Amino acid sequence: MCVKHSQGVPEPTPPFTSLILAARNDGGVDAGTVNTVLGPVDARELGITLISESLLYVLPGAQYAYDLKFDRAEIFDAIAAKLRAFKAAGGGAIVDATGMFEGRDLRLYEALSRATGVHIVASTGQGPEAMLGGYFLTPQTNPPAPWPAAKFAEMFGREVNDGMVVPRFERRAPAGLVATAVTRSGMTPTDGSLVRGAARAGSTYGVPVFIRYGANALEDMQLALDEALNPDRLVMGGMDRRDAVAKDWPMAVARAGVRVGIDHIGSTDPLYITDAERVDLIVALIEAGHVDRIVLSSSATGIAFGEAGNDLPYCDVLTTFAPMLEAAGVSQQHIAHILMTNTAQLLSVNGEAK
Repeated sequence: MCVKHSQGVPEPTPPFTSLILAARNDGGVDAGTVNTVLGPVDARELGITLISESLLYVLPGAQYAYDLKFDRAEIFDAIAAKLRAFKAAGGGAIVDATGMFEGRDLRLYEALSRATGVHIVASTGQGPEAMLGGYFLTPQTNPPAPWPAAKFAEMFGREVNDGMVVPRFERRAPAGLVATAVTRSGMTPTDGSLVRGAARAGSTYGVPVFIRYGANALEDMQLALDEALNPDRLVMGGMDRRDAVAKDWPMAVARAGVRVGIDHIGSTDPLYITDAERVDLIVALIEAGHVDRIVLSSSATGIAFGEAGNDLPYCDVLTTFAPMLEAAGVSQQHIAHILMTNTAQLLSVNGEAK
């Protein structure tokens, strides 16, 4: 497993070499390019990929707090150490699914990717409603109304087509994912506009959409699919939440052709099932014929400001959880297919990978 030394930085561990070999020999990816922060990359070059992580999280407004120290050199070193440990364990790519306004720093991500050799895919999108600024909640209409889906679709689409904005007027690499979230207690009108806008942008510009569901995963999923989004391009995140598993939503999502995001691996939050239960869920999905639908992640945070992050090593999915799957009888070919082929297909622009 990834071991932390006394200063709290993950130390690299020997690669899970047999899994890496299985991933390289999987042969499931034919073509397609992926939008990374350093430009388009052949999907076959991504390697083992985690689909929903966070490199830098900043609670909106925290950057202005007098008692928080933002030392860019320290931030770089802390995240780079975690990425190097992931690379040493056999990892190839990280998707930062944080979206637009919660700490996304494209220049930092570019430097991290160059320094560590880890491919980084950044995302556009935002949500849920509580995390939006007033500009998106009270536009100058009479009477005030939430932004319509078309405006969110245009904003997200420009970040895919023209490059992601940083800080305001400069655009850099194109987004590789549209990420949004629904209010936990239930979808608000603004949440609905976000989901529809994300789905329209994904459908129009050929990138996948990641939705962290609110109170009802199937209703949130259907709203996105109603926007003509190909099910294969949609990930429903949080499918390892206890309420989702209790209601058999992961299996229903997979049957709909949508990707099942088991994305809190390693978490001890009681809202989520345990890793042992995650193994059981994955085995059940595979036995039901849905190995192509599964994507994995830990929703780990490289470094966070303003509120506590999910301080897990990125490499734990490879060094701790993948061996648990193998011990439960999941073949290395299936593990490799989940961690490499599924993610390469998903992230390929316009779904070019097969």
